[in-house]
This record gives sequence, structure tokens and C-alpha cells, in this order.
Amino acid sequence: MSVFLFLAEHDRGVLDEAALGGLTHARRVASAAGASLHAALMGEEAEGLAGRLGEYGAEVTHLVRDGLLADYGPDAWAESLLGLARSLGAEAVLAAGTDRGNEVMAGVGARTGLAMVANCLEITPGADWLMTRVRWGGSLLERARLSAEMKLVTLAPHAVEAEVSAAPAAGETAVFEPGLSEEDTVTMVRERVTVEEGITLATAPVVVSGGRGVGGPEGFGILEELAGLLGGAVGCSRVVTNNGWRNHKFQVGQTGTVVAPELYVACGISGAIQHWVGMMNSKRVLAVNLDRDAPMVTKADWAVIADLHEVIPAVIAEITRRQSQARETT
Repeated sequence: MSVFLFLAEHDRGVLDEAALGGLTHARRVASAAGASLHAALMGEEAEGLAGRLGEYGAEVTHLVRDGLLADYGPDAWAESLLGLARSLGAEAVLAAGTDRGNEVMAGVGARTGLAMVANCLEITPGADWLMTRVRWGGSLLERARLSAEMKLVTLAPHAVEAEVSAAPAAGETAVFEPGLSEEDTVTMVRERVTVEEGITLATAPVVVSGGRGVGGPEGFGILEELAGLLGGAVGCSRVVTNNGWRNHKFQVGQTGTVVAPELYVACGISGAIQHWVGMMNSKRVLAVNLDRDAPMVTKADWAVIADLHEVIPAVIAEITRRQSQARETT
């Protein structure tokens, strides 16, 4: 039976949020191809994750160990992943299309001279693989054919929801030692500084974002207040960062952070394609805008055609009233 290998990305023993969705996607592709699905975990801190990967369909999880894999390094991870793939005779190597996933898989492609196809939404395996992938920041879906001795593919984040396998694998583990050299660790994470704690933009269940319609940096005060009441985070559009109203780390979009919250509240955002790509996997979208024909309004699940400076304070007041009422009754 042929082997497909999936890179299960983690950060110091914590699975990336896209890893289980990517593994679910990889499981479906492997099943369609009649292949056995294996997973790779880099470094000793990842040992405790093997059982969970088995629940999502990894028949064998390979614990990749080397003294030089103390932290993330794109070259070290790429060299290790390629060595494991070759030892297994893998016909395909897959990863989630995150920043790290794409970086590592590009490294594997560079080492082999093989094409690496990024951000795939759908894959039909066969002698050649037929696939649909995201291009041009989400404004184009490309149909492509991949012919290679070993397929190298990243899967578009949030394209498939994480789902436990109907027949979970036994969770077998194996150890692989890649034999890295110092040359493989030229680029490594050497030191970490905590710059943000608690809810982050990428993981928040609710994101309240502002665009040009907010009017200026002072206009984000009410968005911060609303996000705080909802247990969420504040984002913004590119025009906001270009104007210097908010730091780039708050930008949602193709060149910012990709989010997939339960609720995305777009305040004064027109909805350019670059922004839409960054939040199109939100479960529900509420747009507050004066322009009923704005792209964000036409695509949203709900829309309020009104001045956000009137709507958001009213929403804050109502939430505050209900929370106060709930506390009094308890």
C-alpha cells in the first residue's frame, strides 16, 4: 500500500489550529487513493500529540527526534521531513498551508527539484492529481494537474473542518532520527519573547474589525469595547494600517492575519477581495456600513445599513444592560 505523509505542525507541543483540519483533509485524500496515512511530529516536545493524531486518522505517527530540533527551523524541518518521506517511500507529502507549512514544504521542493503546489481546496488523486487551489489572493480558483514521483502539496487552511475519524487509527508510533548537521540549523528560533497573551486575533471566537469608515484611530475605542464584551479581538483592514491608525499585527487579509471566528463583525469595511480572503471562513458575518452595495454587505449573513458610530454604541449599551440584568437575577 502506498504511503502519504502529513506534517503535523505544532509549536512547543501545541498543535497548530490548522493541523487537525489539514489532517482531516489529508485523510480523505489518502482514503480516495487507497493509501496509508502517516504523520510526522518534529521534536521531543510533540510526543504527547501522537494519540490525538491517531483519532483523526494517522495510522502511524513518526516522532522525529534530533538534538538539533530544539525549536522550529525551516531548513531542519524540511530536511527531516524529506528524510522521513524517502525512508517510507512516500508517494505524497502534505501539510497545512500555514506560513510554516508552506515554508517547510517549499524547502522540500527546493531539495528535490519537485513542484510544490500550495493552498489546495480539492484534490482528486490518481496517476496525476487533479486539484483546485486558491490563487491571486482568493480572486481566482485554479484547476491544476500535478504529475510527479512524489507529490508535494499544502492544503488551504480552514478548507475542511477538523473531524475525528469514524474509524480512528490505533495510533501506532515510530521514531525517526534524521541525522541533521549544523548546516541545517542556520535559521532557527533561538529566543522567544512574549508580546501578547490571552485571546489573539487568529484564535478569537469573535473578531470586530474596522475599516476606513471608522474615521480614525480614536474610532477604534468603541470596537475595543464591543470586542471586550464579546470575549473577542479587534482587527482592521489594510487601509487602516496604511493610514497608520492601527499596527499591522491587527490587519486581517491576504497580507495580514487569516481568521475563522464564529462571528466576524465588519464595521465600515468595504470588503475588497484581499480582505475577504482573510476572513471568508468566518462562520457568520455581520456588516455595519452606510453603503448597501459594498461587497462586504452583499456577502454578509446580516447587514445593518447605518452609521457604525450610532450602531455600535447602541449594541454595547444593550449587551451591558442584559449582562447587568443577568447578574441581578443570579
